[in-house]
Amino acid sequence: MEEVDVVVLGAGAAGLMAAIAAGRRGRRVVVLDHAEEAGKKILISGGGRCNFTNLGTRPECFLSENPHFARSALGRYGPRDFLALVERHRVAWHEKTLGQLFCDGSARQIVAMLLAESAAAGVEVRLAAGVTDIAGGERFRVETTAGTFETESLVVATGGPSIPKMGATGFAYDVARRFGLAVVPPRPALVPLAFDAAIGELCRSLAGIAVDVVAEAGAGRFREAMLFTHRGLSGPAILQVSSYWRPGEAIGVDLTPDVDVVAFLKERKRSRPKAEARTVLGDILPARLAEAAAAGGLAAGAEFGPPALPSGPVAAISDRALDAFAAGLKRWTVRPSGSEGFAKAEVTAGGVDTAGLSQKTLEAKAVPGLYFVGEAVDVTGWLGGYNFQWAWASGAAAGGAA
Repeated sequence: MEEVDVVVLGAGAAGLMAAIAAGRRGRRVVVLDHAEEAGKKILISGGGRCNFTNLGTRPECFLSENPHFARSALGRYGPRDFLALVERHRVAWHEKTLGQLFCDGSARQIVAMLLAESAAAGVEVRLAAGVTDIAGGERFRVETTAGTFETESLVVATGGPSIPKMGATGFAYDVARRFGLAVVPPRPALVPLAFDAAIGELCRSLAGIAVDVVAEAGAGRFREAMLFTHRGLSGPAILQVSSYWRPGEAIGVDLTPDVDVVAFLKERKRSRPKAEARTVLGDILPARLAEAAAAGGLAAGAEFGPPALPSGPVAAISDRALDAFAAGLKRWTVRPSGSEGFAKAEVTAGGVDTAGLSQKTLEAKAVPGLYFVGEAVDVTGWLGGYNFQWAWASGAAAGGAA
């Protein structure tokens, strides 16, 4: 049996950051992970280039039962702090859009950086070490396939169940419940939405088409691209609102956010009176989507959508019909049959209830020495590097106290 000061469960973003922060304080730290490689989710993120933070990070970009919980950790370790670490390791980076920072090269550079910092802080990283049991008491006892450890502080950084093919599980929730902490029911977030019946058929027929939209669900409203797929709707706009969506609810989509559709159609009625409606619509929508909309395809199965336009020249269509069609394009309202689940979710919403954790250190209020960080906690960021920033910030907060 080995006695250490801190055991960190999970060699991902939050776990390694916690280990580094604790190691720098002179604590003897061991990181344990059941995988055979550290940072597996980091490696696949951002198309292999790791969207490692977002310069626009602020508490309002995170969902939680307690929307203020993330404020303390984010305020003490922000995007510029992590960027300074990246630059110190000479990792080239670029800003893509909306404050999103990516590696110029490979996500492996971020993992290598974290492992180098861990080594410099005296942290041991043990891989292929699956946890078989955890017990509390004066010290925590952690039994693994690689041996038994006793520790003063235990940091749980094993994430949530999103992307199970990467080995993701709800292990952190089991640990939380074992020690009497509540768990906000986990659900897939940043995930494509699925549709059945008429809307499902429509999506299949338009698969591959991307369009700039404003999508809304619950309190979420985002202006980004939407993608039609063989299963339903995806793309950044849909992934964003999926975190706010609840089963049974509808989502709303403005398919032409930059266009006053009524004014456009009536102007074309004057300037191109002999053109067919679907041809005119091709000026503001992708051709296949314009054709489907004109034929009433978007209205079939929708709770609100653009009704079919009469065939023939646009000049022959009444202003009332054009008004109704325009309203449908601006407020296309559809009800998903579900999401594509944890298998396709980039992150997990919900998790260890923040009511039981210290906002400053992420320590369990009722269990001294027990910490939960990163995706395991009920704090979920928007798409675009926010969840990595929460991992760095929450890890640094816990590691600074563990």
